Amino acid sequence: MISSPPDTQWLGLGRAARVLGVHPITLRRWADQGEIAVMLTPGGHRRFALADLQRFAAERKQLRVTTGLEQSWAEQALQHTRRELGGRRTEPWLAAFGEADRQSNRALGQRLLGVMLRYVSLSDGGDELLDEAVTIGGAYAQHALVLGLSLVEALQAMLFFRDTLVEAAVQLPEAARLRPEANLHLVRRINRLLNAVQLAIAGIYEQARR
Repeated sequence: MISSPPDTQWLGLGRAARVLGVHPITLRRWADQGEIAVMLTPGGHRRFALADLQRFAAERKQLRVTTGLEQSWAEQALQHTRRELGGRRTEPWLAAFGEADRQSNRALGQRLLGVMLRYVSLSDGGDELLDEAVTIGGAYAQHALVLGLSLVEALQAMLFFRDTLVEAAVQLPEAARLRPEANLHLVRRINRLLNAVQLAIAGIYEQARR
């Protein structure tokens, strides 16, 4: 049984579910999975603190807003990347790739974007996603080494990718009417993950040089 202030307002399962606008079965599942705090009475009935319900509802509302933000950012970033690539065909870091190599890199890029979408959707944490991003960066570096790209050229490709993602994020507030703090969170998470990728690339090159 959890302790609480004496003035806490407790609601039964049915009333609590109505506060959240969900079916009682859904709320019971959330409680059983530990997603929302619940108190069990001596008779085994679930009781929910009104303050916990209100906080949970606010967090879910923010998540829905954030998810829409990330989807808008991803779509805009992909469009921006395709446009920019058209004018970069002669860049050494791009010209070195044959069609099969480009397909391989596209697959890595799509995988990285998927990891990033999950990472930026979190308010904090996500170390396992950073680890996955490091793995992707290492795979890209190994591929670049096989093609004979220098570290500078390998990083130029990653910087291009980074620039398009950040530029798309910076342009979002005007298009989506975002709060500045939401956009700042997005940019910070993008940078944190791509920092890990770039350090992974540099690390693989450093190992190859030894």
